[in-house]
Amino acid sequence: MKTYSLHSESWLPRPRAEVFPFFADAANLERLTPPWLRFQMLTRGPVDMRVGRLIEYRLRVRGFPIRWQSEITCWEPPWRFVDEQRRGPYRLWVHEHRFTEAEGGTRVEDEVEYAVPFGTLVQRFLVGPDLRKIFDYRKAILRDLFGG
Repeated sequence: MKTYSLHSESWLPRPRAEVFPFFADAANLERLTPPWLRFQMLTRGPVDMRVGRLIEYRLRVRGFPIRWQSEITCWEPPWRFVDEQRRGPYRLWVHEHRFTEAEGGTRVEDEVEYAVPFGTLVQRFLVGPDLRKIFDYRKAILRDLFGG
């Protein structure tokens, strides 16, 4: 299985003690997801984030309805956490979120390793560009919420 990676990074002029709790609240994922995905969290909140926690979502990818289940596989507040897809559109999805104090604020990094069905052409022309747009949207929302 061929895997791909995506790296996204933002610097926010707020302390990690303020930034990490925003990400620790799974309900905020709706705020960070572009409206064209019609993202909806199905797991009722508040969600107690911890290793082994399963979280369910519904969204639309290019108009197709998708149910997604992720599991928190690493939980190390306030430094990092990892979610992995257990059911959804990818053959593999491992998303590490890292939070580092830097330059008087917080560096927020997303590292995603993923695999797509149907291979390289789907990645190059559909999935790769879509993921870049999604993470660019996320960076813009974070700037609006936290400054930067």
